[in-house]
Amino acid sequence: MPISIRLPPQTEQALAGYCADHALSKSEVIKHALEDFLTARTQVATPYQLGQNGFGADETHEGDIARNTSRLLKEKFRG
Repeated sequence: MPISIRLPPQTEQALAGYCADHALSKSEVIKHALEDFLTARTQVATPYQLGQNGFGADETHEGDIARNTSRLLKEKFRG
């Protein structure tokens, strides 16, 4: 099914450069990008992926981590 889109000049130039560097057609690149986008949007994050940034928050701290958990987590997520 043919689809026509208008790209901003800067995006079109970047696409043309990418295609030239990788010996691909614009259609191929756009198809792959759209497939990747739609796949990423339909995948549900696992509990591990959702909490991954917070794991290991205590690795760089000394002392009683149990007493400082709230403070350490706040520092981790603010930073």
